[in-house]
Amino acid sequence: MKQYLKQHEWHIIEEGLNPHYNKISESVFSLGNGRMGQRATFEEDFSGETHQGSYVAGVYYPDKTRVGWWKNGYPEYFAKVLNAPSWIEIKIKIGDTVLDLAKCKIESFNRVLDMKQGLLQRSFTATLADGKKVSVDSKRFCSMADGEVGAIRYEIVPINFSAPITITLPVDADVVNKDSNYDEKFWEEVYKEAEPGIALVTAQTKKTNFHVCTAMQYKVQAEGKDIPQQVSVTLREKYADNVVVADLKQNSGLVIYKYAVVLSSENHPKDKLAAHAKTKLKAAVAAGFDKLFAEHAKVWAHKWEECDITIEGDVAAQQGIRFNIFQLTQTYTGEDERLNIGPKGFTGEKYGGSTYWDTEAYCLPFFLSTAEPKVARNLLVYRYKHLGKAIENGKKLGFKDGAAFYPFVTMNGEECHNEWEITFEEIHRTSAMAYAIRDYIDYTGDKNYLTEYGLEVLIGIARFWNQRVNWSGDKGKFVILGVTGPNEYENNVNNNWYTNYLGAWTLRFAMSAITYVKASNPARYAEIVKKVNFQENAETDRWKHIVENMYYPFDANRNVILQQDGFLDKELIPVKDLKPEDRPLNQKWSWDRILRSCFIKQADVLQGIYLFEDDFDEETIRRNFDFYEPMTVHESSLSPCVHVILASKIGYKEQAYEFYLRTARLDLDDYNNDTEEGCHITSMAGTWMSVVKGFGGMRVRDGKLHFTPFIPDQWKSYSFRLEFRDRVIKVKVGSGGKVETMLESGEPLEINVNNKVFTLTK
Repeated sequence: MKQYLKQHEWHIIEEGLNPHYNKISESVFSLGNGRMGQRATFEEDFSGETHQGSYVAGVYYPDKTRVGWWKNGYPEYFAKVLNAPSWIEIKIKIGDTVLDLAKCKIESFNRVLDMKQGLLQRSFTATLADGKKVSVDSKRFCSMADGEVGAIRYEIVPINFSAPITITLPVDADVVNKDSNYDEKFWEEVYKEAEPGIALVTAQTKKTNFHVCTAMQYKVQAEGKDIPQQVSVTLREKYADNVVVADLKQNSGLVIYKYAVVLSSENHPKDKLAAHAKTKLKAAVAAGFDKLFAEHAKVWAHKWEECDITIEGDVAAQQGIRFNIFQLTQTYTGEDERLNIGPKGFTGEKYGGSTYWDTEAYCLPFFLSTAEPKVARNLLVYRYKHLGKAIENGKKLGFKDGAAFYPFVTMNGEECHNEWEITFEEIHRTSAMAYAIRDYIDYTGDKNYLTEYGLEVLIGIARFWNQRVNWSGDKGKFVILGVTGPNEYENNVNNNWYTNYLGAWTLRFAMSAITYVKASNPARYAEIVKKVNFQENAETDRWKHIVENMYYPFDANRNVILQQDGFLDKELIPVKDLKPEDRPLNQKWSWDRILRSCFIKQADVLQGIYLFEDDFDEETIRRNFDFYEPMTVHESSLSPCVHVILASKIGYKEQAYEFYLRTARLDLDDYNNDTEEGCHITSMAGTWMSVVKGFGGMRVRDGKLHFTPFIPDQWKSYSFRLEFRDRVIKVKVGSGGKVETMLESGEPLEINVNNKVFTLTK
């Protein structure tokens, strides 16, 4: 764990440059706006540890799957988000010396992420090798008001000299992914152009043929006025720039404004990309940095009104939750149903930037509660539009008759993850889509979603489970063999309880959806039946038989659910008995040793209890929590939040708070030594759930909001805001557990607080 970042309610602050932490900071200080984003690399040169990463939403490359031995059913490719053409560089040379912070004497350094306004600021004073001292102040943002626009204000002041300065302002498409095989590059040049004042490059991806046009324009000023300058241009493969030579005068600041637009063929005709880019760029320059930033900051102000959580009395906790909300909000805006939420967002390339089941299991509740309903609905529609691909995925593995097997990892609906024990065995993820449908309907009351989209998806998923189970004559039950549960430190096990429980629940939910749609809209039901060739009686009779006869592993001696068959054959050792040098296991132990251990990567049985909490009494929840949590290493970012919610439920307040800090500050404090690869965006939604569902005890039951809040001893108060069925509700919990609930907008609403019913009115 690293705690080098300063604590502040609204800012992430780094004082002093530690070169070995720089890639961590590049992840933490990343910027995005739902359409594009980049890691927080420096504008000027830096020859130290760094990874320049710029990303464009929806643009990916299908890299050939590389495995030692090919098996039938392997995905043909691994999709990865691409490091896209870069526009942020402002390379500085003073006289004959390049400004490179890895080669300077740094006398002061300060990097600040202003989360309230979405602004990255950096200032430093440095002495170059030849003794010249400069101070630099830079500001950068990716516009939330226009997802194709970004801007930089970069001021440099010579402290002890006057000299010529050479400023290089490039657009560079000659980039490489960190995870590329053999340093392969994925972009090919389509068009480039440069003339004094402007440079642009249009590049296309290999295979997928996405086109991206990146264009920049600039101004160089002193005291608010353009200054005399010599300008030349450079054109080479996949690269265009302007090179500006001007005079630096001692103690007089020179301000460089760099404006950029990034346009994709997903949103513009390919043959008009350059023209559209130049038109948009001209408008951005005319508006100027201050106006663009004001429009951007106004959007952030509105976003924070919708989704802020306030915590009084604990700056570390407050900073943590706002950082998580900030990254979630700048990753996904919900405006484009073709897009989803990559586990690293715009902060890095690990996991390929693809869509995982994290979206449905963790992210959906955040967007349900903090944005208008269409945002969460678009996440569901995304999966509906991939239903055909999910059926194709099933066919590749031998499933038939419209069985839908949703991918573990995808960009376009096809499975593109190539670890056998995950891709083909972590089958529970296909029912995350079903659970998301129920979650959405419970929260919004929008049952019409079942009629419009949901039932088709549920029938497809139910058909998958119908074929994936098999009858065990030995047990006299249906079993599910050869799976990996949420705990990925167990592979190829039989009867993972979570998987069995979720499969049976999906069949029940699908049958209830059929009943609803058939009664509420017979014409639409008949249309669906014909479209998917649904044999209602034959298929649902089989589903009922499976539900009534599903096998669930259980230990009668301990009176706990068993994670899977054979779990008790392991030596049951608590995590507290591990040596510090053994952690994290996934970086220190062999996979063989991990698989033979009892240690649990993330909530598994407890994940199921969290999702289906109302199926279990509190004592059952406590027994299973007490059994499994001590063996859980929490080496998945998705783990601590589930434990916060359950610990809160059973009254383990100190544990709940400890788990909260772990999930809220996972990246800020680099708990798992992996933040340099990018932030854990999808698990950040779990941090929001930790406060709202954990400490706030928020649940939706029978269409009504229920709260059973408590306040951690370390806090004076906390508050959160919910959008619920055309109302806006604010909940504040103060010292002693005093609860205030306010209806900020909408019609009167009946809620339940600590088992007492209240009617909220304005």
